[in-house]
Parts: sequence; C-alpha cells; structure tokens
Amino acid sequence: MRFPFRAGAAVVALTAALAACGSSPDGHRGASGAGPSTAPVPLTAPSAGPGTTAPDEPPATRTSEPPKVPSDELTPATGSFTRKQKEYLVDRVPEGMDPAAVLQTGQETCDRLRFLVKADRDVAVGAIVTGEIADAEPAIEHLCPHHGDLLREAARGYADGTHKGERIRPGRYHDVSPTENCAWQIAGADGRTLVSGSASGGKRAVITVPPQARAFTSTGCYAWLPEGGLG
Repeated sequence: MRFPFRAGAAVVALTAALAACGSSPDGHRGASGAGPSTAPVPLTAPSAGPGTTAPDEPPATRTSEPPKVPSDELTPATGSFTRKQKEYLVDRVPEGMDPAAVLQTGQETCDRLRFLVKADRDVAVGAIVTGEIADAEPAIEHLCPHHGDLLREAARGYADGTHKGERIRPGRYHDVSPTENCAWQIAGADGRTLVSGSASGGKRAVITVPPQARAFTSTGCYAWLPEGGLG
C-alpha cells in the first residue's frame, strides 16, 4: 500500500527526523566538508611597446580541490574504522577535516534510504534517480550494500527532464509521486511526437517507451521506474 505523500516532502520530513535523532549508530558526529574552492587568477598582459595599447584580457579561473588525507592516515580520534568504512573514506576527506565527519555523511545517506524504504520503496529509488539523495552510490557500495538492489533499479529509471540517445531504453515505466501536473512526451528520430500524455490530480500513470523512441521528456512526474523492478 502506497503512502499518500509526495516524494520530495517525504525525503525532507524524514531528513528532519533523522537530524532530530542525533548521531548515527556508531556515535560519530561532524559537519560536512567544504567544497572545491574557486579563485580568480589574473593573467599578466605582455608589455606594450611605444605607441601601442595592450589588448584587454579577461581573468582566468582556476578550479582546484583541496588535498585529501592519505589513506594510511585515515584514523578517527577514538577507536578505529572498519575496512568498508575506510574504503568509503579514501579520496573523500579534505586535509584538516575529521574523517569521522565525512563518514557521518555516508551513514546518514544509508539512514535516509532505510527510512524511505520502510515508507515507500519506489520513493527511495526515485530519490536516488533524481539525485535528491546525493552520493548514494559510494554510500551503498561501502556502508549499506544490502541496498544494492535500489541502486541497480535506479540506474534504469528516469528523472524529470529530457533524455536522449543511449539513455533511452524501451519498455514500460510507472511514475513516482507525480505532482498535480505530470506530463510526458516521447519523440522519434525526426523529432515527431510518438507518444504524449499527462496525469492530473497526482494520479499514477504507466507509459511504454517504444523501440523507435529517441527522446523522452518528463515534467512534474518526479521520476519513472521500470515496471516489474529488476525483473
């Protein structure tokens, strides 16, 4: 039996519940790491000769990531990491950050998936498809591998947006927690519409992507999952 709430609201509500519960079962706490820094680097213009004007040159932008803690230095303040936890942390911990804080992020991802699966499995898979649960792949691979089936099914799904080329896979799909204005369009090689439709009132829909499809566009449907799961 499906639960009568929208996917986005479900993820937000469960995230708030997890935050209220405090740290994950291993007792680690920490803040998320800072992202890559981007700093403008001015270019030095060549010297202008007499009677000439040096051309204006726009500043260049150099993007660099902070150095990561070497794998042999990944140790918590107290206790030790398991082999799988350490594998998750490799190349993910910026220098100067507590590895336990980064591990906490992955564990919270597993916690979110666990709560979502209990509420509505399709919503859990849809949250991976849409990226609403970020970095699900490394967290599942190393910290909660029992959710591997969610990852495999998500790889065959579609998020709202336009998909073309190799992303098009013929078959039957159902939407996940559609909004009041869920609409879709499937086009062929010449751009001509092959199939289109909409579902009002948040009603569920099932569509067939034909072999001749070359583009699939979806809006307001959140995500589409293959009928029959992994079968």
